[in-house]
Amino acid sequence: MSTRQEGAPSSEVRSRDELVGWIAAGEKPAGQWLIGTEHEKFVFHTDTLGPVPYAGPRGIRALMEAMIQRYGWLPILEGENIIALKRQDGQAGGTISLEPGGQFELSGAPLSTLHETAAETKQHLIEVLDVGEDLGIGFLGLGFSPKWTLNATPQMPKQRYQVMTRYMPHVGSRGLDMMYRTATIQVNLDFASEADMVKKLRVSLALQPIATALFSSSPFTEGKPNGFKSMRSEVWRDTDRARTGMLPFVFEPGMGYERYVDYALDVPMYFVYRDGRYIDVAGASFRDFLGGKLEAMPGAKPTLDDWSDHLTTLFPEVRMKRFLEMRGADGGRWKRICGLSAFWVGLLYDADALDAAWSMVMTWTAEEREGLRNAVPAAGLAANFRDTTVLSLTREALKISRMGLRNRRKLNRGNQDETIYLDALDEIAASGQTVADDLLARYAGSWNGNIDHVFEEVAF
Repeated sequence: MSTRQEGAPSSEVRSRDELVGWIAAGEKPAGQWLIGTEHEKFVFHTDTLGPVPYAGPRGIRALMEAMIQRYGWLPILEGENIIALKRQDGQAGGTISLEPGGQFELSGAPLSTLHETAAETKQHLIEVLDVGEDLGIGFLGLGFSPKWTLNATPQMPKQRYQVMTRYMPHVGSRGLDMMYRTATIQVNLDFASEADMVKKLRVSLALQPIATALFSSSPFTEGKPNGFKSMRSEVWRDTDRARTGMLPFVFEPGMGYERYVDYALDVPMYFVYRDGRYIDVAGASFRDFLGGKLEAMPGAKPTLDDWSDHLTTLFPEVRMKRFLEMRGADGGRWKRICGLSAFWVGLLYDADALDAAWSMVMTWTAEEREGLRNAVPAAGLAANFRDTTVLSLTREALKISRMGLRNRRKLNRGNQDETIYLDALDEIAASGQTVADDLLARYAGSWNGNIDHVFEEVAF
């Protein structure tokens, strides 16, 4: 989740049109499209296999302090607490932030090619593994915490998470699991115009369940199989239905920036950030805020920073801000991090591939899209769709993505194009066996029902 940093205050919002214009300002010509990759990792003590608290000599804060000392990161503070790390101006590397349960996230810098994404991710992992080794801390790339109970999971000292923790149980049964026990990989991609945004949003929403199935890696809860290939995805089905889901209105006539703004205006807020603190306004709408009708802040009007904050608290399968954020994948290790970015860049950043992907999904109904989304957490690639399976759809989507990456002609120093990052995904599609399937087979076989082996065999 986003980390707010102090800066010059933004202007007060006077009309709905300004909110529309804020999103539209994200438009970029194709030659300037970039790739932003975010990935979260569970953090554990290698001797006890327990979760890592914030404080203490081997805590999350100690980990971040070591990153500062050894690799030159700069702290982002909330009061006395280090809650994130950033690079000095002009330095590459993105931002490191903390998810509610201590999941360690790199929000990568916007980059031009997947080769740069791969290099950035590799350098990040070199740094965290180096520091983690000295502290007896390891990192796990899965979609759901495989062993720890919710009560055993630590809470990070970020004010916005305190507001969300109070609110979540009122709007769904799995919101706290989402916050504290899930981890994901996400990809942020650009659009050129309103029409381009609509086409990309429709394609990526329709195909998001395909990514969920392909990247499923969360079949365990509290040490036992949970009956799902992606428990992370299943948890989102009952987190907060006002701000999650497949956004059926996106496929209706008249879709554009204004329609998304109208949706966002009515999604309940969590907080308003003022003078270094988060004011709890949970349940009120941004439309109320725009009208100066917040009960907790009578007469107060929003700024564009408030609008940006609010958009980060919407959690549909694909989220729009000034870019599109792909949100359907479980967490994973290096090949899967690079693979997710490759999958979506190939589908969305080449005109021929985007046309082919749209042809693939354009006749799917709202009911079919919703049924697909609801089926894949449990069935994964074996889920049925019309007269075929998700595995077959996945193979078709990967072929389109490979065509799109080949058309981009972005070569590394070895004269390889970006299709190399799809190889690991093609292996999954060829075998029909996801990470979740492999983990379940190991659990029933060589692990002999002992989940502790996951911390040895599937760590970074």
